[in-house]
Amino acid sequence: MVLVRRADHAGSWYSSSKTKLDRELSDWLAAATPDTKHYSAKAIISPHAGLAYCGKTGAYGFKCINPSTTTRIIVLGPSHNKYLTGCALSKCVKFETPLYDLVADTATVKELYKSEMFSDFEVQDDETEHSLEMQYPYIAKVMENYRDAFKIVSVIVGDVTLDLGRKYAKVFQPLLADPGTVFVVSSDFCHWGSRFRYCHTEGPPDLPIWRGIQTLDRMGMDAIETLDPAAFESYLKKTQNTICGRRPILLLLCTIERHLEVVGGARGTLKFLDYSQSSQCVRRNDSSVSYGSASLTLDQ
Repeated sequence: MVLVRRADHAGSWYSSSKTKLDRELSDWLAAATPDTKHYSAKAIISPHAGLAYCGKTGAYGFKCINPSTTTRIIVLGPSHNKYLTGCALSKCVKFETPLYDLVADTATVKELYKSEMFSDFEVQDDETEHSLEMQYPYIAKVMENYRDAFKIVSVIVGDVTLDLGRKYAKVFQPLLADPGTVFVVSSDFCHWGSRFRYCHTEGPPDLPIWRGIQTLDRMGMDAIETLDPAAFESYLKKTQNTICGRRPILLLLCTIERHLEVVGGARGTLKFLDYSQSSQCVRRNDSSVSYGSASLTLDQ
């Protein structure tokens, strides 16, 4: 039996109408103007909230993917609802979107299982989790002219320490080195407010709250841009910032670190291209979620 992951969040987190969704994605991509030197990305960081909130920011990363050279997309997303140690792989062979179904790279999935480092992510848990699904409409859109020429691998990331991340990096680095492979890392940034049990900001005391959140997030983005997983881990320990995709981001940084170690002369540049917040907090009882979009390029 072919396991198909339903587009469980279509109609709520994003439009279930093919026509409307296509128009929205097209408009956001047309409006995104990242620096052209960040095109042909090897990896992007992309938000995963409802598209009405983060679709504009998400377009900046997806605009940097070159569909003509992409044959495999590895999607890394955090597990919001089910506790996991390490990483799990989706059991699904197809992934529904209102545009068209995405197809799993079952050969790569089988190879990853051989490492004995991945568990199964059951279909019910897969459909409940939104971090992976919220990347699928944009993937379908940017790859629409090459829909039969690429496949995806969906990886749910649980509790991954720096040491464990470096072990996974040995598995993921050959995929990062493959010219046709792009990583899509799913993460929002600061979840601020009492409902998130997090009210920390950075900067002068008289700084507006939303500016303090922005400063806090920018510190994290600066750490990520160093490509040093230890620097990002240190930032997280210091600030406890509620970046929900911190483990997938850490895993990406560990994989880049590994790549730069094993490929002589390789250099990488990761740059955040856009940032936004769901709302601008001005009072202590306000709340917001932040979104960032980034692109990684490698010269080898």
